[in-house]
Formats: sequence, C-alpha cells, structure tokens
Amino acid sequence: MGAFGIWQWVLVAVIVLLLFGGRGKISGLMGDFAKGINSFKKGLKDTAPEAETASAKAIEKETETAAASEAVNKDEAAKG
Repeated sequence: MGAFGIWQWVLVAVIVLLLFGGRGKISGLMGDFAKGINSFKKGLKDTAPEAETASAKAIEKETETAAASEAVNKDEAAKG
C-alpha cells in the first residue's frame, strides 16, 4: 500500500514534464504574470489623477450650488 505502482510513476513523470519540460514554461508563465501586474499598476497610476480631478470638480460644483442656494435664502429672508 505504501509503494508506488507504475501508473503513479507515469503520472508523476507527465506532471514533471508538463511543469519543467521544454523552454522553461514556469519561468515564462511567471514572466507573463509579472508583465500583467506591471500593466495593471501602470493603469492604476494613469487613471488615479483623472479620478482625483473628477472628484475635485464634483466637490467644487457642490460648493458653488450650496453657496448659490444660501444667497437665495438670504435674499428671501431680507425681503420677508
């Protein structure tokens, strides 16, 4: 029960050949993975200033709207 049979060794050999055989498949996969991470980080850096600018513009509009409505309220209070 503790010994490996021929089919277990064949399976292990196939897995080892798939992982380590040929032109360094694992190193190639890890290189592709690293490129993907770098592209993702670059994309985040590119969109971050745009998002900050958009949120700053939204805050500015809200402030202007609040100031305008406050001025209207003061005018109405002065008339009434």
